Amino acid sequence: MTKLLNLSYGAIQGTYWMSFGAIMSFASVFLLGKNYANSEIGVILAAASILSVILQPVLGDVADRWKKTSLLGITGIIAAGLFIATASLHIFTSKTLILSVIFILLGAWHTSLQPLINSMAFYLSRSGHRINFGITRSGGSVAYAVLCAILGALVTAYGINVIPATGIVTLVLLLISLWITSKLYKNAIMTKSVEFELEKTRSKDGAISLKAFVTRNKIFLIFTIGVVLVFFQNSVFNTFLMQIIMDVGGNSSQMGRLFSFSCQTMLKIASVAFVCKVFLSFLATSVTLIYVAFLFQLISFPIFLSASVHLVDEVMEKGEAVKGQSFITGMITLSNVFASLLGGIILDVSGASLLLLISTVLAVIGTFIVLLTVGRIKPKHA
Repeated sequence: MTKLLNLSYGAIQGTYWMSFGAIMSFASVFLLGKNYANSEIGVILAAASILSVILQPVLGDVADRWKKTSLLGITGIIAAGLFIATASLHIFTSKTLILSVIFILLGAWHTSLQPLINSMAFYLSRSGHRINFGITRSGGSVAYAVLCAILGALVTAYGINVIPATGIVTLVLLLISLWITSKLYKNAIMTKSVEFELEKTRSKDGAISLKAFVTRNKIFLIFTIGVVLVFFQNSVFNTFLMQIIMDVGGNSSQMGRLFSFSCQTMLKIASVAFVCKVFLSFLATSVTLIYVAFLFQLISFPIFLSASVHLVDEVMEKGEAVKGQSFITGMITLSNVFASLLGGIILDVSGASLLLLISTVLAVIGTFIVLLTVGRIKPKHA
């Protein structure tokens, strides 16, 4: 049963990140194809990020406190909404206000799913079976990498309508994975007879309010400010990589291949790797050199995300866990807001080089904050 739960949770991670890759990582390519300008794309994705920042703590609070629907159920409801929104993208042939609104909602709900899916590993572990988050999350990164590499080539060959079609397929697979995992979890609960222990854990580690969470975790919140600055450059690449690639003579197929390169000590290492990636990209004069810079993605994004998830699980009590995940993802999303708004304007006015220079400076500042604070975050239950 442990192996089956890990496989099914790995499928959830894989299908979610494939869906994210299809829609969000190729958002700029899709919207450019619908005649949006860089600054307009920036506003749309920034609005999606702002809405997501609002949604994430609310969803985290619901997941921590709402007993009528399971975490798997809440995630399934959101995934079903994403399916409908993604399918509607086929209706539009050019930019319209309705398309902009749909894409804002699509981006917000996509990003809001991340803390729920990350927290699911620890939710499933209540069944008495250990979920290996590191391996399953790595499976998500591999699936994302493969999807982006293939999709980049497909967009070059068949056009941008391949993007929402791929998103639909991956969301169907996500819903199937959620259904299978829910069945396995219920069976594990029954066979292991851990219902009493589960209820005892819940009553002991009661959920707390957002105000209490903020009061209890001041150092952690300062750490998340560093996350915002570190992830600014990552958001710039996620949103405007196509434009950066075009600036040095590349195309969408090469962009797809770039995306495929995809606890405290690990956070420090990953933060430094982010700085190296963006600084080398700033120095690059060809697509080949950007490829070299993106090798640092192998030891930056996957390690940073995995380590931050484990950090929250280690230092926070059960009633705080989903809120903690939501704050991490919320701060990453906040960096998307700044990157989308400022990135589109800077690209239109001054080009990719200045954008990469600003991203490098912010990544350096953010890394210093992470280095100074992450070691001071202590477990509340130690």
